[in-house]
Amino acid sequence: MTTPSQSASSRPPANAGQGRRKRVFVAGATGYIGRYVARELLSRGYEVVCLVRKHSGVGANTGPEQVQRQLEGCKLRFGDVTDKQSLVEDGFCGERFDAIVCCLASRSGGIKDSWRIDYQASKQLLDAGLAAGAVHFLLLSAICVQKPRLEFQRAKLRMERELIASGVTYSIVRPTAFFKSVAGQVQSVKSGRPYMMFGGSDAACKPISEADLAEFMANCLEDPDLQNSILPVGGPGEALTARERGELLFELARQKPKFRKIPVAIFSAIIPLLDGLALLLPRFADKAEFARIGRYYATESMLVLDAESGLYDAEATPSYGRQTLREFYERVLEQGMTGQELGDHSLFNSTASAKNS
Repeated sequence: MTTPSQSASSRPPANAGQGRRKRVFVAGATGYIGRYVARELLSRGYEVVCLVRKHSGVGANTGPEQVQRQLEGCKLRFGDVTDKQSLVEDGFCGERFDAIVCCLASRSGGIKDSWRIDYQASKQLLDAGLAAGAVHFLLLSAICVQKPRLEFQRAKLRMERELIASGVTYSIVRPTAFFKSVAGQVQSVKSGRPYMMFGGSDAACKPISEADLAEFMANCLEDPDLQNSILPVGGPGEALTARERGELLFELARQKPKFRKIPVAIFSAIIPLLDGLALLLPRFADKAEFARIGRYYATESMLVLDAESGLYDAEATPSYGRQTLREFYERVLEQGMTGQELGDHSLFNSTASAKNS
C-alpha cells in the first residue's frame, strides 16, 4: 500500500451505473481532516451531508458563511453532535444514509472532553447511523491507541470496540501522524532559533498529508479489502525521528542546525505535582493529563507496535500517498501555516516554542 493505484480524478464516479447517488453522513467535517474527507467524497460523486456547528474551527472563529465556502457542494446542517436530540433531528432528519463517516476528535485531549467526543458523541453517531439504515461506518481513530496510557486513547479504543461489536461493516483508520502535528517548530527554525527535542529524540513517525489521508479514507467505502479492518496508515517515505525532522527543517530553511534537548524527566516531576493539586482543585486534572500527553508523544513512536516484541516497527507500518514531509515543509516555509493552525493541539509544540524565546 505504497501509493494509490489511481488518483481520485481518474476513477469513475463512485455511483457510476447506479440509480441514485450514495448518501454519506459526515461528522467532524469542519476539522483538519474532516473537511478534506467531505470534499474527497463529493469529488467521487457521493451525496455528502455534514452536521456542523454554527461556529467551528480553531477558537470557534469559523462562521456559517465560511463553512459554506469550505464545504461547497456538501449539504450542511447545523446542530450539535454531542446532543443526541440535535444529532437525530437536526442532522439525520429522519432520512436514510448508506454510510457514516466519523472524524470527531477531542480538540484538547482533556479527560472529560475526550470521553464526551471520542466516545460518547461517536457512539451516538453510530447508533443514529444504524437507525438511518447505514451499512458502513468509517471511523477516524489514531495509531497511538495501541499503547493506551491517556484518556483520549482509552475513549477511542472503547469506541472501536463498540463499532466492531455493532455488526455493521466498519473501517477503522489509524493514521500515524498528521503533517500538522510535526509542524509546530517550522517558524522557529525559519527564524534561526533552536529545534527543541524532548528526551533522546528516538520517537519516530511517518506523517501523512490531509489530502492523502482523505483519499485513503474514501477508498474504504469502495474497496472490500479495506472493510471490517483496523487500518494503520502513514505517508510515503521513511519513518523519521524528531532529530531527523529537525535536520530536514534546517536544511530546507538554510539554517545552521541548532538543537536543544529538554529532559523527559521534567514531565515526571510535573505530573505528580499536578495530580496532587487536582485532589483539591479539579481543574488541574486536565493540566496533569496534558503533561502526560506531552510525555507520551516525546517518548513513543507513532508506528505499528509489534505485539510480541513490544517494539515499534517502521517496516510494518503501511505507507500511502504522494505528498512527502519534505514537500510539506517546503510549502509552509514559503507560504506559512495557513490551513495548518495548531489550535488546541499546540500544547506540546508551544511548550517547546516558549522555551525558544
